[in-house]
Amino acid sequence: MATKIKRIGILTAGGDSPGLNAAIRGVGKAALGSYGMETVGFRDGFRGLVENRRINLDRAALSGILTVGGTILGTSRDKPHRMEIDGRTKDMTGVIKDNLRKWGIDCVVCLGGGGTQKSALRLHKAGINVITLPKTIDNDVAMTDASFGYATALDIATEAIDRLHSTAHSHHRIIVVEIMGHRAGWLTLGAGLAGGADVILIPEIPFDVEKIADAIGQRSKRGSNFSIVAVAEGAMSRDDARVFDAADKKLERAKSLNEKIEAKHAIAALEVRHQDNTLRLAHQLEELTHLESRVTILGHVQRGGTPNAADRILATRLGTACADFIAREKFGVMVAARGENAEPVPLDQVAGKRKSVPRDHPWAEAARRLGTCLGD
Repeated sequence: MATKIKRIGILTAGGDSPGLNAAIRGVGKAALGSYGMETVGFRDGFRGLVENRRINLDRAALSGILTVGGTILGTSRDKPHRMEIDGRTKDMTGVIKDNLRKWGIDCVVCLGGGGTQKSALRLHKAGINVITLPKTIDNDVAMTDASFGYATALDIATEAIDRLHSTAHSHHRIIVVEIMGHRAGWLTLGAGLAGGADVILIPEIPFDVEKIADAIGQRSKRGSNFSIVAVAEGAMSRDDARVFDAADKKLERAKSLNEKIEAKHAIAALEVRHQDNTLRLAHQLEELTHLESRVTILGHVQRGGTPNAADRILATRLGTACADFIAREKFGVMVAARGENAEPVPLDQVAGKRKSVPRDHPWAEAARRLGTCLGD
């Protein structure tokens, strides 16, 4: 198939995740091998577009990266419209547009999560040819069945819960394991279900700590002298959820700049306080159940390491489909996984949206039928 697109750029933005290199490889090899398009990689996210940090992604550069964790391009959370340059925050969209024209880049491929989708939409509206791929271990990018990075992180979190069972049983303890997920509970729900956690707490279902303690107490009465509590970092109590909801609504109602600043500061203060949420929960459970509690925070170990087979396949499928859409000049879209197919979804249907766990999702219903406490 002949195409007018001769040179494409590719970057990775936001947090790192397994499968990024597999996706880079998928895009680059398909673009070069099927369409004769040259691929240029930009280092450290959108900043690479501003500071001309680029490398040629030829066959040699793309060889051997399928199984490598992280991203060979590096990443950052810089936003094109709000980037710190020489100590000042500037809108660098115009600079990026000029640079791409100067370097002969016909299209930019952005690999990232929710924030990256919003940044890409801004560039698209500025007249830049953009296409994105969904990456996140949280699996919360809207309009796609799955995001690469999630399957590997799910395996890692599940294995951690598996290992914690033995120590919890040996010492008759409550083990509270914190799993990543600020706004969505897919990772915690999946790992908790697969790992046999006794309590699973996710951001979408505010919890009542006394009901959790009661569930653990019932387990003790039945002869189970330990419990595993899987908690998403963004899970919160019903009281905290009401406070956050009120703060969010205050921000929505704010009209003046001062009111908006005040509301944002209030939310930021609440988020700082929430950082110790898992430790507070463990302490509360210890007081209510009189069982020793221990906390394990998995943290960034969930992001690292070799991508599993599922993520390699997904990243390769979406990456090669991305090259096809570029050749057909389908810009301003995200390459979404839909069943075994890949479909282009307009970025304005993706940006600013989040795929949350429905309260009646089959995984949640299955957990309830097993007697797992979801905190409500």
